[in-house]
Amino acid sequence: MTFFWKKPRASRLAGKKLLSKQNSQLELTIPTHFRCPISLDLMKDPVTLSTGFTYDRESIEKWIQDGNQTCPVTNQVLTNFEQIPNHMIRRMIQDWCVENRAHGVERIPTPRTPITSHDIMEICSKMMAFASKGDGKRCLDLVEKINVWAKESEHNKSLIKDNGLGYVLAATFESFSSLSFEKHQDLLKEIVLLLTWMFPLGVEGRSKLGSTQSLRCMTRLLLLDDLLIKKSCVLTLKELISTDQTLVNALIDIDDLPKALINLINIPDSLSAKKSSFSVIYHILSTQICHKTFSSRFLELGVVELSLEALVEGDKGLSEMALGVLDRISDSKEGMERVQKHALTVPLLVKKILRVSSLATDFCVSMLWKLSNNGDGSAIVEALHVGAFQKLLLMLQVNCGVETKVKTTEMLKMMNQCKNKLECFDSGHYKYLRKSY
Repeated sequence: MTFFWKKPRASRLAGKKLLSKQNSQLELTIPTHFRCPISLDLMKDPVTLSTGFTYDRESIEKWIQDGNQTCPVTNQVLTNFEQIPNHMIRRMIQDWCVENRAHGVERIPTPRTPITSHDIMEICSKMMAFASKGDGKRCLDLVEKINVWAKESEHNKSLIKDNGLGYVLAATFESFSSLSFEKHQDLLKEIVLLLTWMFPLGVEGRSKLGSTQSLRCMTRLLLLDDLLIKKSCVLTLKELISTDQTLVNALIDIDDLPKALINLINIPDSLSAKKSSFSVIYHILSTQICHKTFSSRFLELGVVELSLEALVEGDKGLSEMALGVLDRISDSKEGMERVQKHALTVPLLVKKILRVSSLATDFCVSMLWKLSNNGDGSAIVEALHVGAFQKLLLMLQVNCGVETKVKTTEMLKMMNQCKNKLECFDSGHYKYLRKSY
């Protein structure tokens, strides 16, 4: 009985192996005209070019986006980039899939009709009309429709960006920012999420987002619990301020902005949000008219401690922005005092010299120079103890800005006055360095 029980099982296994072999052969016998000449895969959305050859839409769009202007098969220059859906081939492929369903072939879905510039322009005119009437519900429906289009393909995203929809969304955001925030909160959120991949916006679009009511609204969105919305808002603020410093003037009266930015830095495991927040703070503090107004607020919220903490394990981008904030905040007397009091300031600044980037090194030298010229000289002594003299000597051998070299030379002169007393280093290792002059 055991023999007869094993034999059928063996035959079933053999049958499965045969079926597997047939399925593997099936992949090799897909009709040639069903394959895309670029990817060699079964076409899901066949389109025909002006040369008469048919490709899968995704493959040919990538080919054109990469800068190619010829037909991949014939190498002829394309007179136009119009892609005409090949419905006959698509139906034949779908029929073939249905016929071979037993072999594990799934039927390809009927592709959506791609959007056109006319569709985008129609959406723009409708949204402007609804926004002028304060009809938030219909505007939200249109924004959700745009979101669906954008998720379908990169081609749709490019078409949306190239047809002025960014300006319309920015204008709509400004229009509803001055109305009830609670009532139109969902619409404002969706617009901010869309705008993050539409940068850079034009001058008119930036002016709409840079208005006082728009900036106030973004600050309110920053204070919500939705992390994705927070990231989108701070990224939008960074893009706006980095391209137009005059927009910082509109932030003076927004009391909640410093708190919103610091709260975002405190959120763990959110590197991109931290970078954007530090960048916004840096640009705010770099504007002289706003420096005194915001400096004390950021100091109260612990920006010095957070910046130094970011230097401990931060990557290149985060370290650069954190150092920039420290450099700007120390221009004020109160800021300098706070920076001097922290035990990690000098060790971290010395450690980051020549280890992150040229920009970070410039900030470190600038900070050490300010510390050296303020106080009782303890910063110079501490810098010597943690190896600053050796690093500053190396600074004279590398390519750096004139201002940085001048500050480096001044600090070396100050340190040289202390070296005989401290004897905390051996300068003999550096006597063979080539001179910078």
